[in-house]
Amino acid sequence: MSVPELRTVIGLMSGGSAKGVDAALLTTDGESSIRHHGGIRLPYNEDLRAQLLEASQHNISLDELLLLEREVTLHHVEAVFALQRQLGEVASTATLIGFHGHTVRHLPQDGVTMQLGNPWLLAERTGKQVVSDFRRRDMARGGRGLPLSSFFHQALFYDSFRPIAVLNLGGLTHLTWLGPDRSILAGDAGPGVGLLDEWVQEMAGLSHDNEGKLASQGKVHEDLVEEWLQSDYFRKRLPKSADRYEFDHIDVSGLSVEDGAATLCSIIVRSIEQTIDKLPGPLGVLWVTGGGARHPLIMKLLRDRYSMLKTIDQRHLNPHTLEAECFAWLAVRSIKKLPLTIPETTGCSLPTTGGFVTP
Repeated sequence: MSVPELRTVIGLMSGGSAKGVDAALLTTDGESSIRHHGGIRLPYNEDLRAQLLEASQHNISLDELLLLEREVTLHHVEAVFALQRQLGEVASTATLIGFHGHTVRHLPQDGVTMQLGNPWLLAERTGKQVVSDFRRRDMARGGRGLPLSSFFHQALFYDSFRPIAVLNLGGLTHLTWLGPDRSILAGDAGPGVGLLDEWVQEMAGLSHDNEGKLASQGKVHEDLVEEWLQSDYFRKRLPKSADRYEFDHIDVSGLSVEDGAATLCSIIVRSIEQTIDKLPGPLGVLWVTGGGARHPLIMKLLRDRYSMLKTIDQRHLNPHTLEAECFAWLAVRSIKKLPLTIPETTGCSLPTTGGFVTP
């Protein structure tokens, strides 16, 4: 039996909430062999975070966008150096970076997406080869470009009893279902904590609902939740992917800040429930990761519905670094020209590799 070719690689991820750059280190073959070394978050300062949120939510000038891309890239450079200082000698062996960038547009129905980040500048400043632009080949083949984590979830649970599902509670909620016959199905279940973050930013001047303090004091307006769930998006089965306008009809502007937060938590969980109800087989264990896994009300609502719920840290995985680790793994997979997506995960026309290698 041949020994798998392993590479030590850095993964970089900037999430939709624009809190900072997550950097993580893996040694992997881009398949089922994965060794976790740890990771860090390098927060954005308030000004850079505000600029990223503005670019993600509104149209800004081309000059502003290009200058913002440079600043974001240099922040990623600093994240690489901070990771190397944190992890020491093992990090110095990494010659490859998986670079997601920061998403400012994702319009799958139009086949377009944009992640800010200059791979050439990152490669020159770090002295490492960079793999970036993971989505656009999938979209050129009719896919939605998301989620990209599905095969990584499959690799993490390679030796586990099926069925299981992995729920990433990020800006959107991504669900990966791994069936008992080794099948896989994935997509965006619905809105995630991005909607909640925007609400508390606007109404309370906070970056997020820390420890669920606002939502826990609010009342869920069930009539609004039922109205929102009539949207066509929630009637669809996986695979499906949402764009930035998909959930604009979810409007809590007439509610108090606490009631709005509680009601948004309810729609997040109810949309997950509707997606799970349409799976082609039993759910099994539901593993939860992402920033929303730290929100008490969201997790209570999920636990009320699913008795076989576990958080990813119960498998000795780090929910704070998991997405960055995913892009490290995808970089190796891309170098080896292995598929990143299949029709069952993004709706692409055939299994598709991706990623642009610099230099």
